[in-house]
Amino acid sequence: MVVAWHRPTKIIIHTKAITNNVKNELARLPEGKELFAVVKANGYGHGAVQTAQAAVAGGATGFCVSNLDEGVELREAGFNQPILVLNMIPVDALTLAIVHDLSITAGNKEWLENAANYLNKHKLKHALSLHLKVDTGMGRIGFLTPKEVVDAVTFIQESAVLEWEGIYTHFSTADQADETYWKQQQQRFLNTLEQLPFLPKYVHVSNSATALWHDEKIGNMIRFGVAMYGLNPSGHALTEPYPLQPALELVSELIQVKRLPEGEGIGYGETYITEKPEWIGTIPIGYADGWLRNLQGFSVLVEGFLCEIVGRVCMDQIMIRLPHEVPLGTKVTLIGKNQEKEITMQEVADQMSTIHYEVACILGTRIPREYQD
Repeated sequence: MVVAWHRPTKIIIHTKAITNNVKNELARLPEGKELFAVVKANGYGHGAVQTAQAAVAGGATGFCVSNLDEGVELREAGFNQPILVLNMIPVDALTLAIVHDLSITAGNKEWLENAANYLNKHKLKHALSLHLKVDTGMGRIGFLTPKEVVDAVTFIQESAVLEWEGIYTHFSTADQADETYWKQQQQRFLNTLEQLPFLPKYVHVSNSATALWHDEKIGNMIRFGVAMYGLNPSGHALTEPYPLQPALELVSELIQVKRLPEGEGIGYGETYITEKPEWIGTIPIGYADGWLRNLQGFSVLVEGFLCEIVGRVCMDQIMIRLPHEVPLGTKVTLIGKNQEKEITMQEVADQMSTIHYEVACILGTRIPREYQD
């Protein structure tokens, strides 16, 4: 999708907030424990390359991505830090992984065998770096039993084309107050580690939530994701141990302001009708940008006033009820601070009955990203 540079709607990313969030988390980590910045999904919608730069400025020593292409993007942007792909990739793409020095996740024996067969057939000069994923209760990818992991380690050790670099798991309830299932997952991972002949270079279990709320002594690296962007992984459930600084601001301008008489319908389906003469403003953003239809009834900020979105959200525009006549071109804040008021991404997520992760990721590529300190 083309980037709409020639309209006033834009996302402002405050890179210093990302840098500060990384610095603040590193200050809490034991000496020698590394922080890998999770920049998958285009840096959670914030921009992968720019987010990675800000994370390195804060002290991040590596990156996590979701797929091979995201790792290649970072390499082509000049990053030489370790990069872990948090997924198993098609074996016919392993040549690219080696060429770009990307570490790949392995989650089952069949994939390992197929990878080894492919690499042996193509006789590449370097071995493929692997992190073994242990499924301790997430139910996605990963080895299920300690024996499966031990067998995988043996298989890698006997292969000339594979190198064991890391082992990890992912906690599914680290962002909840009840630690029962988290402790169960932790014990399963510990049981696996106890049966290994030795440990690889990287052992990691901590996502953002684990890093923030659990005194996790396992491993020597954390995967710092949503908290790096200044967002509380738990939503409302837990209070972060230090102030997270939100990095994303979504702003636009009023492109139309008009006074409508009582009884006028607004938007498709006439779902809002003016109850008296009202000032209605139009903003150039809509569901094609990820500002979805269920945000009808939510508010935006204009001159520090909360202004309700009236009528259905259109593909490219929304209409709001203003408290009084406002000049064309007046700034509108959809996420962020405006005078003494603030709309958080969490509040947007609450209106949409979802999580802020999803809000950040669905804000479309049509919206330009502007980077500021």
